Amino acid sequence: MADPFNEASSNKKVLTADESASGRIDAWLTAQAGEDLSRSRVKALIKEGAVTVNGEPARDPHRKIRPGDAVSFSIPDPEDPEPKGEAIPLEVLYEDDDLIVIAKPSGLVVHPAAGNWTGTLVNALIHHCGASLSGIGGVKRPGIVHRLDKDTSGVMVVAKNDIAHRHLADQFADHGRTGALERAYLALVLGRPERLAGTINAPLGRAGDRVRRAVKRELGGDAREAITHYRVVERFAETPDAQAAASLLECRLETGRTHQIRVHLTHLGHPLIGDRDYGAALRTKSNRLPEDLKRLVDRFPRQALHAFLLQFEHPRSGDIMRFEAPPPEDMAALLNGFRQL
Repeated sequence: MADPFNEASSNKKVLTADESASGRIDAWLTAQAGEDLSRSRVKALIKEGAVTVNGEPARDPHRKIRPGDAVSFSIPDPEDPEPKGEAIPLEVLYEDDDLIVIAKPSGLVVHPAAGNWTGTLVNALIHHCGASLSGIGGVKRPGIVHRLDKDTSGVMVVAKNDIAHRHLADQFADHGRTGALERAYLALVLGRPERLAGTINAPLGRAGDRVRRAVKRELGGDAREAITHYRVVERFAETPDAQAAASLLECRLETGRTHQIRVHLTHLGHPLIGDRDYGAALRTKSNRLPEDLKRLVDRFPRQALHAFLLQFEHPRSGDIMRFEAPPPEDMAALLNGFRQL
């Protein structure tokens, strides 16, 4: 069986349709290319005139393929990315020709967008990876398959080529239900959930603006299924009546909605420390803390959420890759403050 990674390095290919060939040329060529090219990429190449049949450009993706047709196609060199590379320091946990794993710091936006066109993780990766980016969808850029909020720290994997991007995206879309993918977060909240372990199954939809989310009563409209599993891994200054000053939770996602953990834990009655968007009740809850710890909590500049664990199957080798990163200094200091109570 051909290795699509090696095939991808060849810029021009010629294929001959066998006796079983039939149907649309875009579907046939996608099947022949295996994981080398996506259907949308094949369509784009056809419309660009990069695919010929028997020496003539095939500009219609609906064109029928027939046995004996000689199909030639060229994959253009990746275009330069629109975002520019920037020398932003990265903590690299692992890197090879297909992907890179980093420990993202808090405060770093993942992708350029309105208000953050520079200084993002994508800008940093374009600079760091350089020529090793073989292109995603014909553009020389890193393939983002999952994201962390700007102020959430933790482990991320990014693809360097189309094939790795597709493999990883499929794993994240499956959320570990049938494959090797595993993600876990550490979340520091005030108080202690009534149950030491549980599942929050509550649909999420827009909360009146483009970014914020809220729990909805039922699915429908923009409300989508959202499931978070949690367990209490540490309790701080717990009293005989099972109260606690704060709790450290491990959260695992069965779905991947925007702000899912933050909204779900607020819905549970225990918003994340430092969450200015969803933790409005936090200031009242922190009033019972010793003054020095209360000051530390009130000044914590972000949500106390850290993606500490990421596991996935390597798209080329099939090896199971597992990475862990301890909480960064700011969250570690906050945890130490509670441990000294």
